Amino acid sequence: CTGNLNVTPIDLNLDTPENVLTSTEAYNQMLAKCYSGLSVSSPDGDSGSPDIEGIDGGFGQYLRALFNLQELPTDEAVIGWNDQTLKDLHGLQWTSSDVFVSACYSRVFYQISICNEVIRRIDASGSNDAIMQQYRAEARAIRGLSYLHAIDMFGNVPFTDETSEVGGENPKQISRSELFNWLVKDMEETAEILPANPEKYRAGRGMCYMILAKLYLNAAVYTGTANYQKCAEYCQKIIDLGYKLESAEDYWKLFCADNDQYLGIGHEIIFSIYQDHENTQAYGGTTYIINAQVGGAMDYADYGLGGNGWGGIRVTPQFVDKFDSDDQRATFFTKGQNKEIIDISDFTSGYAFTKFTNLKADRTMIDGANSFPDTDFPVFRLGDVYLMLAECEVVGGVSCDGIAKFNAIRSRAGVDPIASPSKREILNERARELAWECHRRSDLVRFNLFTTGDYLWAHKGMNSNVGTPHAVDSKFNLFPLASSDVISNPNLTQNPGY
Repeated sequence: CTGNLNVTPIDLNLDTPENVLTSTEAYNQMLAKCYSGLSVSSPDGDSGSPDIEGIDGGFGQYLRALFNLQELPTDEAVIGWNDQTLKDLHGLQWTSSDVFVSACYSRVFYQISICNEVIRRIDASGSNDAIMQQYRAEARAIRGLSYLHAIDMFGNVPFTDETSEVGGENPKQISRSELFNWLVKDMEETAEILPANPEKYRAGRGMCYMILAKLYLNAAVYTGTANYQKCAEYCQKIIDLGYKLESAEDYWKLFCADNDQYLGIGHEIIFSIYQDHENTQAYGGTTYIINAQVGGAMDYADYGLGGNGWGGIRVTPQFVDKFDSDDQRATFFTKGQNKEIIDISDFTSGYAFTKFTNLKADRTMIDGANSFPDTDFPVFRLGDVYLMLAECEVVGGVSCDGIAKFNAIRSRAGVDPIASPSKREILNERARELAWECHRRSDLVRFNLFTTGDYLWAHKGMNSNVGTPHAVDSKFNLFPLASSDVISNPNLTQNPGY
């Protein structure tokens, strides 16, 4: 016993940051955890030994948790499974102890803590090396993505950054508007450090510009004051970097097994989450999306899977009705499926939607294909930028060539242009173009349609198959902070109504 709590292990075989972080490559490997935290549930990949406790590792994977909260409460998706409180998401009737809400909350803030630690360790190294500073900026960008999800879904949240003491006082709560201002400043600074044309799968300037554009797109929700002008400015910055819209022939390839060829400058995808059938074997990500969309009379091999699908996710009839018959994005499987949601537990209630596949761009199977797809998840892409510009013009009154961009998206899909699109037509086009890309709940909230009775869809406000769709309490425009966090941290005040 040394009588001193500030000691290092005597056993030289034990790894500590001080004896591991001895090279630039070591910091690069530590940074890799920030990226892998978006792809897998744990260092083991699948649901074994997950990073967060209290929920199955598959359920708690970052992208799966995000998809559940951003898609399942909307008109874009229903799921037939009876897992715990999953159906409460459809009915917009979750509570502060909901396990799926808590899983997403915990995953978001775990990711933030990992990024904080990387930044903290790089700062402690004292290195001003350009590569090390780029690593630091990448960690900031990934942290910015998670804070974007936090401000959007949870509002006033616990706040930590690299200056926060590890194991010190409980985090203080930051208001939504304060977090907005902090995140804008952080992403503006980070963008200037990151490369305009990053290495594939790494954070670059375009990712920061997208986070900023998304913040300003939703500024009225986050701060009470709209700012479409700044949204348009950052959208134009992304275009100026050299990203390009893919052709009509290549559109479906944005969601296929080798969609990484459409990532980066000169292409449409700005940032994506890496998926690989050997190296990212987890029951979240596109493994969840593609397997869960396949069931009923569908042949799993038609979607590039090496085994049977899971038979879970379908779409509502209100979503189906948004598409013209010649819209190439209307990738519905209808054989043996009812358009109406008669029984939410039955996979044949509701059309299947096959936007994502595990087929290669030449429509062949991957060698060694299994149930774990190689299809990367496009977090940000230029199609969204075009539609944000359209909203800036139509809703925000900004002169930014947005309607032309709107019709470029429609033309690629094979449908007629709309000379003077309405606000609702802008929103509907976002549904058609960006379905299942984790934007829908945010869009409906921004247009004040998520909880109100002005737009109803199958199972909105319902308890399973009982009753009819109806408006719900406006408190559901925000998810609650995890009740376990509120109980353990006296600095936190729960969101109103929970």
